[in-house]
Amino acid sequence: MNTFEDLKYKFNRFNAFEKIIVINIIVFIVGQLIKVFVRTDKALSYLSLPSDFFQFLWKPWTLITYGFAHYGFFHVLFNLLVLYYISRMLLNLFRPKMALNIYFLGIIVGGLAFLFVYNVFPKSFLINTSGVVGASAGIRALLIFLGVYMAETEVRVFTFNIKLKYIAIALVVMDVLGLFGWNQGGNVAHLGGALLGYLYATKLKQGKDIGTGFERVMDAVVSWFQPKSNLKTVHRNQNKKSYAGKTKQEFHTYNDQKKIDLILDKISKSGYESLTSEEKEFLFKAGKK
Repeated sequence: MNTFEDLKYKFNRFNAFEKIIVINIIVFIVGQLIKVFVRTDKALSYLSLPSDFFQFLWKPWTLITYGFAHYGFFHVLFNLLVLYYISRMLLNLFRPKMALNIYFLGIIVGGLAFLFVYNVFPKSFLINTSGVVGASAGIRALLIFLGVYMAETEVRVFTFNIKLKYIAIALVVMDVLGLFGWNQGGNVAHLGGALLGYLYATKLKQGKDIGTGFERVMDAVVSWFQPKSNLKTVHRNQNKKSYAGKTKQEFHTYNDQKKIDLILDKISKSGYESLTSEEKEFLFKAGKK
């Protein structure tokens, strides 16, 4: 196996967020190489989200690609470290696609918040900026989602435990204060991502997943790039057997989600360590689906 095939094999074995982290690292390295050899400070301008709405209309893809671009080493390092640790927790507790919904919708809503503020608010209130980059809006969405959905759950921070709700509150306060600092545009995007995380968690508590529509769109886009099979699918009649008005697969999915909700409620009240080994194993397997 040659080096390229070996790297491809390892990449394919990564989970979705590990792949996102790798892509962010590659984009950062490419940006640094362009900066050195082409001698430009706008190496990633093709990916960054512009502050001017009419410039954005010429580069609509930047509403997502800005979340993969970073200029500073410590900026990308901190973002990706946080994303790595928070994604491990999320993938153990929730469906991978739902976690991705929160992340990418956070980036999109954060970008829309940035565009809205910089094109509607008076210029006298704004610090001039050409655009915004970074995965922070998506990461904020994930953190605030956990801080609302599992508010009482404690996590270890250095040498002490702290509830997720306090981490979420601290982040929002920092971002509000940051509106008066040099990174005003970035903090606007952070707050947009935080808003998405809050809405996602509150709606999910009510039994509604607001990311299902976005998930269907992403599945459709991904299907465009997948090879088509000439094999015909044969459906057996017994698979259509009804269980309480649902198909067998829907029935099992519904029961699994109910079990996950009960386990998450237990974590919220008593912490992750209160789970039995069977419950931890069930969550682990559910996170792989």
